[in-house]
Amino acid sequence: MKKSILLTSVLALGLSATAAMAEPKAEVLHWWTSGGEAAAVKVLMNEFAENGGTWTDMPVAGGGGDAAMTALRARVLSGNAPAAVQLKGPSIQEWFEEGAIGNIDDVAKAEGWDELLPAAVADHMKCDGAYCAAPVNVHRIDWIWGNSKVLADAGIDAPTTWAEFNAAADKLQGMGITPLAHGGQAWQDATVFEAVAVGLGGPEFFRKAFVELDMDTLKSDKMKEVFDQMRKMRGYVDENFSGRDWNLATAMVINGEAAFQIMGDWAKGEFIAAGKVPGKDFTCTSPSGGAYLYNVDSFAFFNVDGEDSVEGQKLLAKLVMGGNFQKVFNLNKGSVPARLDVSMDEFEFCGRQSNADMNTAIDQGFLLPSYAHGMSLRGAQAGAITDVVTAHFNSDMSSEDAVAALAKAVANSL
Repeated sequence: MKKSILLTSVLALGLSATAAMAEPKAEVLHWWTSGGEAAAVKVLMNEFAENGGTWTDMPVAGGGGDAAMTALRARVLSGNAPAAVQLKGPSIQEWFEEGAIGNIDDVAKAEGWDELLPAAVADHMKCDGAYCAAPVNVHRIDWIWGNSKVLADAGIDAPTTWAEFNAAADKLQGMGITPLAHGGQAWQDATVFEAVAVGLGGPEFFRKAFVELDMDTLKSDKMKEVFDQMRKMRGYVDENFSGRDWNLATAMVINGEAAFQIMGDWAKGEFIAAGKVPGKDFTCTSPSGGAYLYNVDSFAFFNVDGEDSVEGQKLLAKLVMGGNFQKVFNLNKGSVPARLDVSMDEFEFCGRQSNADMNTAIDQGFLLPSYAHGMSLRGAQAGAITDVVTAHFNSDMSSEDAVAALAKAVANSL
């Protein structure tokens, strides 16, 4: 009996020691592979290591994340999901509904996330009412980036409306300068399209069309105006745009080969990585009239086995939402913190402007989830819209036909 009790005690002590010795580890799947993005993710990797964690990096190139999602599905189907995956918007809930995602609500409650995040952002991070993902940032989508020297040499101010953009682009084109650096990929076409839509139609038009999928709005004359503007945009790009990656289009603006790019603020990370100074070497304006189209990068936490992996998820979640990481990461990434209490004193001109605009948009109810970047719609509906947008952009399709195709595609996707 004494030997049995002693053996049981030894085993219990051994199990306790094993649990206590669990070393946090996390395999992390993401698509941050360009210069500014790689520098940003390295911040998290280093902080994870400094806190005793072992990070296994799984980068999958491709700015839109399509290749990463293909890799993720293969891993989940094989029963070997990564611990954390760069996911966003309704995709998080879709994976949760498939039974693939767990939750980190204990970390979120202990750290007070509900008080630290904008309500809209917090909602994206929850599955069935519990936190299952952690936001790393808020990206603004509807930026027009400009090369300051090119604009100054042409006597052009950075545009803040689409009418101003058209006037500037026409003048630049007349001088033999490519007005718009663009990559002919479907998600980039969609990025331009939604910036045009919110700028021409306003916040409520955008909400009805690309959040609520209101058919009257999708078939409206205003939507025809949006496609009319997209036809103009097609005329402002160079002939070699097809298939170009977004960061190569950014490089065209950085190098003065083109005047503007319409892209989210991860493009700013490329400018900064190239040694350019915001507000001096390049401009940042929005044509959206007070609206703010956002994309939130986040890590969703998949079901994993092993105490080490579970502890790794908890550590990663805590670090991702930590004030220091939110500051340092976003200084590198080009975005702004998801946490509302992070000081913006160390951020540059465009970052401070973005944060101020976001807070104004929150107050006015104009903080809008990007459809093009997977924040407002599920995959089928977003894909249906983008298919029409890119088909129109790369053909002679009329605006009337595009509007009809858009309404039909959305109806068929529901």
